[in-house]
Amino acid sequence: MAKPVTIHRLTSILFILIILFTSHAQADCESESTNSCNNKQKAQTIKIIAIFVILVASMIGVCLPLVTRSVPSLSPDGNLFLIVKCFAGGIILGTGFMHVLPDSFAMLRSDCLAEKPWHKFPFSGLAAVFSAVITMMVDTVATSYYSQKGKKDATVSAEDLDHEMADVHAGHHHHFEMKTEGGETQLLRYRVVAMVLELGIVVHSVVIGLSLGASSNTCSIKGLVAALCAHQLFEGMGLGGSILQAEYKFLKKAVMVFFFSFTTPFGIAIGIAMSSSYKENSPKALITVGLLNGASAGLLIYMALVDLLAADFMSKRMQSSIKLQLKSYMAVFLGVGGMSLMAKWA
Repeated sequence: MAKPVTIHRLTSILFILIILFTSHAQADCESESTNSCNNKQKAQTIKIIAIFVILVASMIGVCLPLVTRSVPSLSPDGNLFLIVKCFAGGIILGTGFMHVLPDSFAMLRSDCLAEKPWHKFPFSGLAAVFSAVITMMVDTVATSYYSQKGKKDATVSAEDLDHEMADVHAGHHHHFEMKTEGGETQLLRYRVVAMVLELGIVVHSVVIGLSLGASSNTCSIKGLVAALCAHQLFEGMGLGGSILQAEYKFLKKAVMVFFFSFTTPFGIAIGIAMSSSYKENSPKALITVGLLNGASAGLLIYMALVDLLAADFMSKRMQSSIKLQLKSYMAVFLGVGGMSLMAKWA
């Protein structure tokens, strides 16, 4: 007879604990948690230091590929550059799958959101998939627009050449035009990739900065700052590589470097300004940031797989050397592995 009573008592205790826990979770949704790690003053100091540290890390990351151009072994034509690009592609892929997407799922499955519809449907996956397809649309439409524009420009310049070089042999001239057109198309692809990648990283960086700036949990902030520095450094290298291949003029390069470097610090600054009114666990914040994260994940995963990795692995240079392919795959796994490790800490 003792057994059923014990089981009954255990279930009652469990039931009471669950009720206590859920009511606590509900209460936590609107108010700041009374955690020993919660210290607004201390958190503020860390966040202000973080703005400058992350800014420097971002600058170094994105400028590294642009500066190393003068080093012969790291020029865009060298194999080492390809391997580093694959590593950066792995970093961006790992970021999408290991950081941004799980964050989105966690937010939209939070106890602070209503059971219906948030717990009944994977909205994060929906946001990611739509974002990936929309990114593909932007990617292809922009490419076709630029390539048509490029063809017009090529025709115009060819006509100019015709007038100037009437004495040049026609066959030779035709060959020259074809050669520039092929190079133009490749360059246009690089330019579109750099633009779309920048857009994805910027959205993601603002969201990350916001969540860091709005948090008062000193325990999690320290780890997050360290992870963000490494993250911006490597993600910057990926973007820097794309900017370098896009062969932009100095001003455009400077603008892209500026936007990449300043978005996370800008996000942190907004987060600090909003931290008084922004409640991390309020339904509005969870839904907004959760959906943004989902969309950002879809964009980053698409870019990493299609425009960075697949484009490199399908290139003639990579296809002609198994050794280079193996080295590049190792680099991708290193990048993804590095991000996976950071996901455990941050």
